[in-house]
Amino acid sequence: MTVADALARATSRITPFDARILLEEACGLTGAHFLAHPETQLESPIAERFDGMVARREHGEPVAYITGHAGFYGRTFSVDRRVLVPRPETEHLIEAVLDYVRGLPVPLVRVADIGTGSGAIAISLAAEDERIEVVATDVSAEALAVAGDNAHRLGVAQRVAFAHGDLLEPLRGLGCFDVVVANLPYVPSADVPAVPHPVGYEPRVAVDGGADGLVLYRKLLDGAGPVIGPGGALFLEAAPGTIDALAEAAESVFPDAGIEIGCDYGGLERYVAVIF
Repeated sequence: MTVADALARATSRITPFDARILLEEACGLTGAHFLAHPETQLESPIAERFDGMVARREHGEPVAYITGHAGFYGRTFSVDRRVLVPRPETEHLIEAVLDYVRGLPVPLVRVADIGTGSGAIAISLAAEDERIEVVATDVSAEALAVAGDNAHRLGVAQRVAFAHGDLLEPLRGLGCFDVVVANLPYVPSADVPAVPHPVGYEPRVAVDGGADGLVLYRKLLDGAGPVIGPGGALFLEAAPGTIDALAEAAESVFPDAGIEIGCDYGGLERYVAVIF
C-alpha cells in the first residue's frame, strides 16, 4: 500500500488533517515527506498500526491520546487518558498572565496553578519567564504523574513543584502568591458529553464543573483571599456562557478588586482576571 492509498482510505473515515497527523506518527516521518513522495510504500506493520490509529479516531478518541502528545504554546506535552488534552483557547490565559507578570518589578514571581492536569499552564509560564516559580496542585495523583514527567522533559522541574490535594488545600503553609491561575472543570454536569464525543474520553473529574459549571470556582474564590499577596492577581478560565456569572461571583467575594473579562483567540469571552 502506498502513502497516497493509505491516506485516501483513511480520509473516507476521518478528516484529512487527522489522517495526516496519524500517518506521521505511525511512520515517524513529516507531512512534507508524504507530499513529496506519495508513492512511498508502507511496510505492513506500519500500515496495520496506522489502520488501528484511524479506527480509534473514527470512534471519537482524541488524536492527542492516540499519538500520546499535544502541542501547547509552542511546546509538546505528553498526554493520555489521565489528563485533559490542552486546548488552544487556554493559550490566551498564558498570554494574560505573562502580560501581568511582566509589569511586576520583582526578581521572583510566585504562581499557583490550581488543577494543573498535564501541567501545561504551570510549565508554559515557568518556561516563558525565568522569574516565575510555580506550585501546581491537582486532586488527581495520576494527573500529577503526567505533569511531573512533562516538567522534567521540558526542563523546568526545578521551578515547578507539584502538590496533591483539592484546589487550594495543598498551599496551606506556603505563604502568599503573586498570581493564582486556574483552568478548573467548567462544563455543567448535564452537558458533559459521552463517548464517542472526544470529551467523553477525558477524565470526568477534569471536565465536570457541577450543576452550573461553576461549583469548583465558587469554592476556589471563597478560599483564595489568604493565598494571594498584596497587589496580586487571580486568573480563571471558563466557558463563554459562564463568564458573566463567574465575574459576578468574583466581584461578590472581592468587591474592592478590579474585575476584567478577557477573550480567547477566537474572540470568545474565556477568562476572568481579578486584580487586587
